[in-house]
Amino acid sequence: MKNIALIIVFLITILGCKKQAGIGGEASVHGKVYYKHYNSTFTTLISENYLPDTYVYIIYGDNVNYGQRIKTNYKGEFEFKYLYKGNYKIYTYSLDSVAMVNGQLPIADTAVLVDFSIQKRKDEIDLGTLNVFK
Repeated sequence: MKNIALIIVFLITILGCKKQAGIGGEASVHGKVYYKHYNSTFTTLISENYLPDTYVYIIYGDNVNYGQRIKTNYKGEFEFKYLYKGNYKIYTYSLDSVAMVNGQLPIADTAVLVDFSIQKRKDEIDLGTLNVFK
């Protein structure tokens, strides 16, 4: 009788747990970070390429803070693995191009943010390229 009660409690616990967005699943998301480097007045493009060794952050669900951060590889690529179904945000930082175009020096970096959802257990989401200014 005790064993049956324990099994029932265990099954209710397992079946009642809805997985939240975050680490532990089988889905993944990947992309690249591409930068354009302009002069101080933002009038002349100096160089452009995929951006290595820059941080990319992921936010799980409705969390306020990021859940994980990684650096891009030497080709500017990033990947977050082992994600559950749910809503996510990916971001990295860029100079504020709007301020620069308006002739102002950017006071701080701005976030380049992408929202996405994982719908299926083994989704592999390609976010393409995140463009930043340095």
